[in-house]
Amino acid sequence: MSTLAHTMMTAARSADSGLASPGELNRYPYAEAPAVDRVGVPAWDGGDPELGRMGRRAAGSRGRGLHGQLVQQLGQMIVSGDLGADRPLVPEEIGQRFEVSRTVVRESLRVLEAKGLVSARPNVGTRVRPVSDWNLLDPDIIEWRAFGPQRDDQRRELSELRWTMEPLAARLAAGHGREDVQQRLTDMVEIMGHAMAQGDALTFSRADSEFHSLLIQVAGNRMLEHLSGIVSAALQVSGGPVTGCDRPNEASLVHHGRICDALATGDGAAAEAAMRQLLTVHPEVERVVPAPREH
Repeated sequence: MSTLAHTMMTAARSADSGLASPGELNRYPYAEAPAVDRVGVPAWDGGDPELGRMGRRAAGSRGRGLHGQLVQQLGQMIVSGDLGADRPLVPEEIGQRFEVSRTVVRESLRVLEAKGLVSARPNVGTRVRPVSDWNLLDPDIIEWRAFGPQRDDQRRELSELRWTMEPLAARLAAGHGREDVQQRLTDMVEIMGHAMAQGDALTFSRADSEFHSLLIQVAGNRMLEHLSGIVSAALQVSGGPVTGCDRPNEASLVHHGRICDALATGDGAAAEAAMRQLLTVHPEVERVVPAPREH
């Protein structure tokens, strides 16, 4: 096994432990509220007890600071529909409900506003925005949708988007002929092979994600490059048999290898064809994504 493969597999196992890095949990200010302030916490309309339980489950599942945890909690609740459109979000109530400082609440709401999930207006306050206003290409929103009630739609939409992006990216990348990129892509295929042999699905997934992101980044199209994070998110949260990348198998390795071979020879048509084969949906999925028309 190459040094790169060993390093990546070790890092993946360490990250999978779920432990926060030193100091991460103290990264954001936490103002402990006096006990009297937590008596008689204002109720949120509809599903108030579940709101608190859901938040605490999310908080314990990630090695994030308080700010990141609160963004995760509120984001999941908005995307799942537990906090519906036009729902008012009162910072004081959020702070008491999740026992965090006003600073943490304020910064979290700013992040959610940047994602299009909430809006803050003078004399109106902060409210949940409708789905049409959300930044659906944001990796966090992709993740929240993928594990919520909209997961089937999210998987289908991601699959369709990848079918429009990645075959084109493979064709364009074949014209660049950069040896350093070619070697890196080959390394990722090697890592996937070692990971599959050891039953290490996490390392396989991470190498696969880097392979696809790198391919898009070297296509020479900055708009495609801007979307590379979407592919990474799609690979991490697909949650089912949508494409040939979803499960470690020999066929997937073969198609990745063919893409590398086509890039090495500068054969754009072959690279595009190999990518289409890799992204072919599995037979058990009813909806088959059609290939884009040739012009």
